Amino acid sequence: MNIHYAGRWLLATCFFLPQARAQQARPDNIVLNVTADPSRSAAVNWRTNAVTDSSYAEIAPASPDPAFTAKAVRVPAATSGIISDTIAARYHSVVFNDLQPNTEYAYRVGKGNDWSEWFQFRTAGLPGQPFSFIYLGDAQTNLRSLWSRAIRKAWSAAPDARLIIHAGDLVNRGNNYDEWQQWFEAGSFIHASVPGLMSPGNHEYHYPKDSGQVSVFWRPQFALPENGPAGLEETCYYTDVQGARFISLNSQEIEINERLLHLQRDWLEKVLQENKQRWTIVTFHHPVLSTKKTRDNKFIREYIKPLLDKYKVDLVLTGHDHTYARGRDGNQGPVYAVSVSGPKMYEIDPAPWMAVTGSHEQFYQIIRVDDKAIRYTAYTVDGEVHDAFELTKQPGRQNLLKNVKKP
Repeated sequence: MNIHYAGRWLLATCFFLPQARAQQARPDNIVLNVTADPSRSAAVNWRTNAVTDSSYAEIAPASPDPAFTAKAVRVPAATSGIISDTIAARYHSVVFNDLQPNTEYAYRVGKGNDWSEWFQFRTAGLPGQPFSFIYLGDAQTNLRSLWSRAIRKAWSAAPDARLIIHAGDLVNRGNNYDEWQQWFEAGSFIHASVPGLMSPGNHEYHYPKDSGQVSVFWRPQFALPENGPAGLEETCYYTDVQGARFISLNSQEIEINERLLHLQRDWLEKVLQENKQRWTIVTFHHPVLSTKKTRDNKFIREYIKPLLDKYKVDLVLTGHDHTYARGRDGNQGPVYAVSVSGPKMYEIDPAPWMAVTGSHEQFYQIIRVDDKAIRYTAYTVDGEVHDAFELTKQPGRQNLLKNVKKP
């Protein structure tokens, strides 16, 4: 098992505040992330106090015999400079490579007397093997108190999920660490056990003067694939999981930056052209088809939607509008979903494309994938089924969509 760390830290950002308080040496805010090939690799990030200028991860195949720890391989982490908001801290990152597909591993992070508990995760399997994943729309507000019930209920419904999609606006203020702290506490061990696929939303952006910048915490606390366009590292990327290609776009930069719009469009076309996976699932924050009459994501609709149609993308998962809607454009092309997992709610404006709608309810989605079908179920956080459908391939024709729960 050849394991190496990602030499990815160039950041040494410091903006100390008078009320800064000490952070512990024992790692916290541990999060597992998708890699370009989650069947053979895994990435993990964690945080320590600012004094801890080095850290490690240990990994071994999981075993019911607790003596498995003697076989663990230790690998040094890449470590950030000091980053501070209300807490001065360092962030650490390791990528485990040359893992075996569909295999349970145990890992921990830390050093000396300050180690985390052992976490377990399963690598993705091979193409064609069935799997499930979780899709969550905006978390954004009241993260510890109310969003927690959405991610925890979702995990309890699909503890074997191979990944969790977070479709933007994970927090309300991207450069406010107290909100990120709540996000980590709400997900707790789930973040450390199920790889996350995170897409930035508009609330992950900060606007000094006239230029948008992704949150200073985004790259230090997540280690996402760097196979996207230059300048959009870890915000625009793709990963292949058991016969499905997942593509994450940075829709905030599509809406505000003409150069990065065209860069992403060209990159997306290349990734779709070269795609050999059976299923294609695209996720980003701003909907192609909005649920509010006052919202119109023009550049996504004009530049990105034609590619989704041309290359027969199966499913498009978004957030932003703080309502629920699912449907197709003219009963053809991809199935579009807009969802919200946090408690911030908007009114919905029903439109012809919407087969199912919902408002003023928190949702989570469990999606099961195999060679034959995508089976999608949207639940409210009390566990009630709100929407369900099956999507199957029809050679030379549009995918067949069958409603399992009648709208």
